[in-house]
Amino acid sequence: MAIIYISPKEAIAQLKDIPMLDVRTPAEFGEAHITGAHNLPLFSNEERAEVGTLYKQVSPKKAFLRGLEFVGPKMRELVEQAEALAPAGKVQLHCWRGGQRSSSVGWLLDLSGFEVQVIKGGYKAYRTWVQAELAQVKANFLIVGGPTGAGKTEVIHALKTAGEQIIDLEKLAHHKGSTFGALGEAPQPTVRQFENDLWEAYRQLDPDRRIWLENESRAIGRVYIPEGFWKTMTEAPLFDLQVGHHDRLNRLVQQYASFSDAQLTEAFGRIRKRLGGQNLKAAFEALEKKDYHKAAEIALVYYDKAYHHHTFEKLGRQTVYSVPVEKDDPAQTAQTLIAFANQKRH
Repeated sequence: MAIIYISPKEAIAQLKDIPMLDVRTPAEFGEAHITGAHNLPLFSNEERAEVGTLYKQVSPKKAFLRGLEFVGPKMRELVEQAEALAPAGKVQLHCWRGGQRSSSVGWLLDLSGFEVQVIKGGYKAYRTWVQAELAQVKANFLIVGGPTGAGKTEVIHALKTAGEQIIDLEKLAHHKGSTFGALGEAPQPTVRQFENDLWEAYRQLDPDRRIWLENESRAIGRVYIPEGFWKTMTEAPLFDLQVGHHDRLNRLVQQYASFSDAQLTEAFGRIRKRLGGQNLKAAFEALEKKDYHKAAEIALVYYDKAYHHHTFEKLGRQTVYSVPVEKDDPAQTAQTLIAFANQKRH
């Protein structure tokens, strides 16, 4: 059999059926990788560094020979790992640029009886393709807005349960968007990994059907929504949930009172300049007294101003629909939004 070279687009289209093996180092894979790929490193982090140093400082030949010394003893292990990851005997491979690492592993697996495909240009070509695709996303987005504590995330999930298409940006970002947003979340992905995961989530959906997203700032913690994707979001209709102040306070207390006072104090400290010294002091005192409703109320003073400024002044949205929420029930609110969207479509 011969190795077949394919484009990133062709590779992603087959991802459900043919496992993708990323032969870069664990460090390269950990920084960012194709969503759904498995790491089958040809070199360890240390081995890769040594080979790279030899290539630059001594000669390509010396680097090649040292690489053979590293790879020789682990050839059987590489084949066995590939068999475990791809029991059907079909694999897709890539390294950084589609060079020696993927070609070497491809040669080995081809000799072992695998049907092997290698991504032309490697992970670098995939990233170029993904960034270009995200830059030109033109989908039927609908944005669920509302001030802090309105339950937007819960409504997004209820929309999915009701059969609607959604993208949960905060889940992909491992962050809820505010200064308190990292509490209870896994470490955030890199910006590159977030973009990869976002593209994978988007491509699973039907772009001809509407897609609901939560209203976000472009920055979600330490990651950023890609510019083209973000522009399409800001041009989409916004459904602004009008939830009662009492319900919003209760939701914030339910979400955050379980975290330690030290964590909450640190989070408040990050917005000290925006809150002002007097409000910050009052928030700290409320936390000391376990008065979480009071602390949440102080936070809302800032977040309500920020929401109004960002959503209605800074972005200057053209299409905003106010959606009254009489009962704080995400499933019911989701049905209201679906009916509202159907009405506006006609």
